[in-house]
Amino acid sequence: MPTMYVKNRRNSIKFIGFCSYQTLCLTESLVLRNRLLFIYQPLPFIKIRMMNRYFLISLILLAISGCASLKEYTLNKNDVKMEFVKIPSGQFTMGSQSNEAYRDETEGPIEIVTIKAFKMSKYEVTFKQYDLFCDNTGRMKPSDEGWGRGNNPVINVTYTDAVAFAEWMGCRLPTEAEWEYACRAETTTPFNTGSHLTTKQSNYNGDYPYNDTIKGVYRKKTIPVGSFNSNNWGLYDMHGNVAEWCSNWYNKDISTNPISNNASAKPLRGGNWDSESWFCRSASPGFHYLGYKSNSIGFRLVQND
Repeated sequence: MPTMYVKNRRNSIKFIGFCSYQTLCLTESLVLRNRLLFIYQPLPFIKIRMMNRYFLISLILLAISGCASLKEYTLNKNDVKMEFVKIPSGQFTMGSQSNEAYRDETEGPIEIVTIKAFKMSKYEVTFKQYDLFCDNTGRMKPSDEGWGRGNNPVINVTYTDAVAFAEWMGCRLPTEAEWEYACRAETTTPFNTGSHLTTKQSNYNGDYPYNDTIKGVYRKKTIPVGSFNSNNWGLYDMHGNVAEWCSNWYNKDISTNPISNNASAKPLRGGNWDSESWFCRSASPGFHYLGYKSNSIGFRLVQND
């Protein structure tokens, strides 16, 4: 019967892996930049007899779930509960390559951008959350167009409305660079789903698929947040559903982002339920003026790390 060594410590879980048939070694699970790293070293710890391999599998799953919990946290403020994901610092190529289908000139020139770690709300802000803000501040509640409130993303909000909610929650809106970095989640393809985006992965106008993707559903309205799978960093609805306000001033030349102030409009990212697929690409920029509101525009929040 094999012997296993195990030790627990704060923010880490140690468990055993096989070095060979005869030898067991310690595997230490650590969180570094939100990634699970494995460091192998034979060390003596509390000795436990492993009756079967299921115990080892349970420890591995526990380690992985522990890492996930360190990447996420819930903000409770003003009776509003909001889930956030910790986005690691890093570099990425902002914009799209010249050969990307449906590329617009505003998606270049491409630039290597360095991003500091921050936290982003896992979902777009919902009517349930925004309505509490209105109740507490005396603001008029925006129309839901008859599509439903609750966990549907809030719509018909201006940039100024979005900023007011963000400040009320002790947060802010993302810059375009932060938004694209988080959306891509280390991918370099047109979408964080790869080279294709189907209406089983996002809420957009399925009558206009990307390249050779088959046609899909055109729902003609928003749907509840989190209806599809998340990207690699645990963020939902980064493509479609509602376009999302960003905080920097819009500029056609992305090399000036996120610090350009020589404009009068704010960026919108991600495409929406009424968008053709190509407007939902990670690099595709939109914009509108601060006082504009639409049933296709919403937002999500970020916090400094």
